[in-house]
Amino acid sequence: MFVRVALAAILATTPVAHPRVVSADPVDTTPHVLDGIVNSITLVGGTVVVGGSFSEVADASRTHTYTRDNVFAFSLATGRILRYFAPQVGGPVYSLAAGDGGTVYVGGDFPSVNGTPTRALAKLNLFDGSAVRDFRPGVSGGMVTTLARRGAQLYAGGDFTRPRAALARLDATTGATDPEFAITPGAPLTPTLRVYALALTAERLAVDGNFTTLDGLSRPQLGLIDVRGGGAKVADWRTEAYVPTCMDTFPSYVRGLDFAPDGSYFAVVTTGGPVRGKRLCDSTARFETYSRGERITPTWVNKTGGDSLYAVAVTGAAIYVGGHQRWLNNPLGHDSAGPGAVPREGIGAIHPLTGMALTWNPGRERGIGVKAFLAYSGGLLVGSDTTRLGREYHARIGMFPLP
Repeated sequence: MFVRVALAAILATTPVAHPRVVSADPVDTTPHVLDGIVNSITLVGGTVVVGGSFSEVADASRTHTYTRDNVFAFSLATGRILRYFAPQVGGPVYSLAAGDGGTVYVGGDFPSVNGTPTRALAKLNLFDGSAVRDFRPGVSGGMVTTLARRGAQLYAGGDFTRPRAALARLDATTGATDPEFAITPGAPLTPTLRVYALALTAERLAVDGNFTTLDGLSRPQLGLIDVRGGGAKVADWRTEAYVPTCMDTFPSYVRGLDFAPDGSYFAVVTTGGPVRGKRLCDSTARFETYSRGERITPTWVNKTGGDSLYAVAVTGAAIYVGGHQRWLNNPLGHDSAGPGAVPREGIGAIHPLTGMALTWNPGRERGIGVKAFLAYSGGLLVGSDTTRLGREYHARIGMFPLP
């Protein structure tokens, strides 16, 4: 029942390298989300912003309950819920990104914010929950599932049709579409084109989704885009790892991805079902960012044996994975524990070099699964749909500190 958060931690705004694995004992100061699911977490200065599909939150002691429409915020240092940040977001929030000047970008599947028509993407003031009026992204025709921001550029992915199909780069201040970014995903595996996840470094944007091409080039479910100097070009990086099919109910099965702090590699997690063989269904895979060629293979693969993974966070010391998995190190499992499998209920950590599960094993109720991680300088925030984390009550949101 760790209760102390280092002051330096609240100053972080982006994930940084961790020198070691986080504690398995979550802090006691985080508030609780009382219903629904948490889909995304971001950090704006010392304020944690949480998005998902929910209607009520409570403070850490469960003394006070507050109505919140799919998004709320709290102090990382104290866990205090921001009373005046209570925007009325009219639908699920799937993605968040930190803005400047006490603002946050909110993406999802909603028709309005505070009663004003605002489709799928908005920029909100943390002080009072009002929308920033000068931000007008013009997103329509679908939802925003993922956001990534660097400086003056905001990347958005989803299944929207405007201002571009499923993937766009916007001006972070005005929301205007960047004409220099014209990378188009295509040839989807399902009728509706969708980008599931984005991850960004100073040089490369990683994109995964149900597409099989980027700008007409073969990129089955995963691709890298060179964005150095504000440009946009599909990188000479292609893998066939996600060409093989999983279960019919998962025609596209890539989900979360995240870069290492130094950008040299990234990890991808998948769903897909208990399918035997070399297919990367229900797995975590590491790839090297600067490999080149048409048949790049994973550095390593770690399989759950038939349970979905949705979220991943790479800190250098560990690769944290979350979903509703029962095991890791389980390549021979088929909805069962095969030889060498280790129990890692709902959350686990993998060694970045060996690809094998670390001993870190806090546990959590499985439910639908972890949908959100946020690694920052002081620890790891976790968002899901269940109420037990680290063998304690932490409803849908929790934080593991660096010891």
